[in-house]
Amino acid sequence: MIELSEKDKPIIQMLLNFGACPRCILRFCRVDLHSSYRRPEKELLCELHTFLQNNTSESESFCETAQPPCKRIRFESIKEEAEEQTPNGSHQLTNAEMDGNATDEDLRPSVCTVCLGILQELCEMNFVKAVCQKISSSEYQFSSFVFSVSFPPQLSVREHASWLLVKEEMGKQDHLLEKDDLIQLKEAYKWITHPLFLEELGVPADGKSLFEVSVVFAHPETDEDCHFLATACPSCFKPAKNKQSVFTRMAVVKALDLIDDNDFHKNFQCPPSSPKTPCSAVDIQCTNSAVFVAGRYNKYSRTLPQTPWIIDGERKMESSVEELISEHLMATFKADSFNFSSSGREDVDVRTLGNGRPFAIELVNPRRVHLTAEEMKALQQTINNASDKVQVRDLQIVTREAIGHMKEGEEDKTKSYSALIWTEKEIKNEDIAVLDSMKELKLDQKTPLRVLHRRPLAVRVRVIHTIRSEYIDEHHFRLYLKTQAGTYIKEFVHGDFGRTKPNIGSLLGTTADILELDVESVDVDWPPALDN
Repeated sequence: MIELSEKDKPIIQMLLNFGACPRCILRFCRVDLHSSYRRPEKELLCELHTFLQNNTSESESFCETAQPPCKRIRFESIKEEAEEQTPNGSHQLTNAEMDGNATDEDLRPSVCTVCLGILQELCEMNFVKAVCQKISSSEYQFSSFVFSVSFPPQLSVREHASWLLVKEEMGKQDHLLEKDDLIQLKEAYKWITHPLFLEELGVPADGKSLFEVSVVFAHPETDEDCHFLATACPSCFKPAKNKQSVFTRMAVVKALDLIDDNDFHKNFQCPPSSPKTPCSAVDIQCTNSAVFVAGRYNKYSRTLPQTPWIIDGERKMESSVEELISEHLMATFKADSFNFSSSGREDVDVRTLGNGRPFAIELVNPRRVHLTAEEMKALQQTINNASDKVQVRDLQIVTREAIGHMKEGEEDKTKSYSALIWTEKEIKNEDIAVLDSMKELKLDQKTPLRVLHRRPLAVRVRVIHTIRSEYIDEHHFRLYLKTQAGTYIKEFVHGDFGRTKPNIGSLLGTTADILELDVESVDVDWPPALDN
């Protein structure tokens, strides 16, 4: 039911005169019945014309009908007013309309001066089908969607100009109209399009959905409508590096809230001029929220970096742990890109053994978002079959929040290592036995020279919880360590020119160096172990 009253007549007539579309007229008349906006535009236009002919008592209880007649509308009662008040440059009723001889051709709507066509053909089924074709061709997996639209900022200027005229007209009737009382353009647009998308896609629009369909509209013909605001309210328009134009919607709305009504009238035509063309959809994008995949990896190579090793644009190693895992995830989830993170990192020449190191990969804008447990097991096997350098386990989809558990363990948890040590002087078993008695050994580690280019200079206190030695020969022994996460093991062995104190060399009274290093365990209880 369209609830219109006698006081709406002058507003409807004025808006019709300067070329507002029927749905914009409903917005300015504060009609909030969704079904009213979903009716065909021409049908609504005919009803508004008919409403203007009804007498007062009829108009106060006017209701929509299923199929109103669209013919021979007579306008004798408003003809004189229309002739006197039609503004320069705006749409005016034709003689045929005012004489009651309007045809379908006469009633064909022109481009709306307020919404620039947004609430006309750009919200009808043909446009919705075109958007749905874009969605279908993108092969996204989704069960609901968020539909977002970006309208050109000049629509706010045109709506403001129209509102000022409506406010003045309402003032003549001693009625107060606030701008917030108007039905927002985006709200009306979604009222119309959401049911059409449901019909076409078979899934509902849901504001909490992880799949978003966004449409950007533009109208170059009226781009300059906003420009006077930069002079009137310069503080609202500050250039930003990541903005193509200072005339953003938020900046324009802010300026319109500040500008005086008289200043607005002096700088912008009220009512707005009639556009020649409607808005166009310049961009339609589909985006799925990221999927996070976690697991643990073992690295069995001493010539494999964790992440791509590229210096001055030149790749130093053929591949990396990150790439060997992510390439299969990218292919399966059909993602645009990825971000790799892990609980700490090992050097290129260090193996990671035991239960492996926890890792997580963020898959950006994936087409697939759901995999069954069996599919995840198959994906894990694919990764493991592809290389003997890296193996993964406990592969699973996790939430963004769960990744925090992995990061919490980087500094607070413990790690176990085994290292092959060389000493310059000859040693005996009893020489290294002194190490086994050391517990909770505190180290002062100045940032190692080898990482000083990427980490700030500082002295960090780290703890070696336990040490166990295993004699091999006069110059070699194996060292087993359980340490605080973040301890630099290589520097604990050779001292890094005295930057780590104490160190194995100083404890044994000789020069020592590390020949091989393995991570035996990363004691972070995440992600949950799977039966695989």
